[in-house]
Amino acid sequence: MATIADTRKRAPKTGPDRPRSRSRLTLRSTLIGWSFILPNFVGFAALTLVPVVTLFYMSMTNWNVFGSSAFVGIANFQRLLGDGSFRIALFNTLYYAALHIPLTMIVALGLALLLNNKLRGVAFFRTAAFFPYITSIVAIAVVWNLLFSPEYGPINEILRFFGLQNPPGWLTSSEWAMPAVVIISTWRDMGYYMILFLAGLQTVPRELHEAARVDGANVWQRFVNVTLPCLRPTTFFVTVMLTINSFKIFDLILVMTQGGPGQSTLVLSQFIYQKGFQENQFGYASAASIVLFLLCIVVTLVQFFINKKRDA
Repeated sequence: MATIADTRKRAPKTGPDRPRSRSRLTLRSTLIGWSFILPNFVGFAALTLVPVVTLFYMSMTNWNVFGSSAFVGIANFQRLLGDGSFRIALFNTLYYAALHIPLTMIVALGLALLLNNKLRGVAFFRTAAFFPYITSIVAIAVVWNLLFSPEYGPINEILRFFGLQNPPGWLTSSEWAMPAVVIISTWRDMGYYMILFLAGLQTVPRELHEAARVDGANVWQRFVNVTLPCLRPTTFFVTVMLTINSFKIFDLILVMTQGGPGQSTLVLSQFIYQKGFQENQFGYASAASIVLFLLCIVVTLVQFFINKKRDA
């Protein structure tokens, strides 16, 4: 027969020791969680958060590498408003984005629709379409400069063969340089966004296409009423990524045209690079960077608002 002492020993503890053990378990779980988060957060803080906060301060100074900084308030932003080169760079950036975003989406979606079918060698064609995205930008510049050569380039030779006597000067023409850059950029980026659309297409239920086919819908009607609505999340993601990358275009223009002829392909990223690293005006370049940052934020928020309104 159990004694009173044995019963007390077997009874669960309800005193202060049990809450203490719970708090220790909670603390241990919290520390384990932070041990996973902390390395990534430290990298984010050191490489992104701190530089962004510093950028806002630098945009209000006239700091350069070789001297001390002096606080000037919003003088750099006022200077931007009167800078003709900045206005040209802003217009060219919007012009490039207005051409590049829809053209890349159409080509990438078309490729994804084509390569979503069961064709012989489809894996090879998917790889070939994606390959330009991982190709060296210098190699791309060399090849396309030869292709767009006004006198001996294959593209103008083909246009002359079809009867066009005065083909465009492409990269040597202030009117055609930006469209040429858009063509090259679309060719380079289409493979990456094709993969995204391809992933989205493979989530579209085949039952919906079969039901639409039974109801008598043709290929175009099935595409508009079945495929596109199912691709809305993928399309939204591609649109946001394309918009941000279009506003940040830098490397391709730097190696292809360096902003020329004249300032016909000068974009905001190159304007920032020139003012900061070539002219040593880091405060002024930081102010231009803030404008580019706010432009990306505003356009992205508008896209989120439109997408949310459509889903409502």
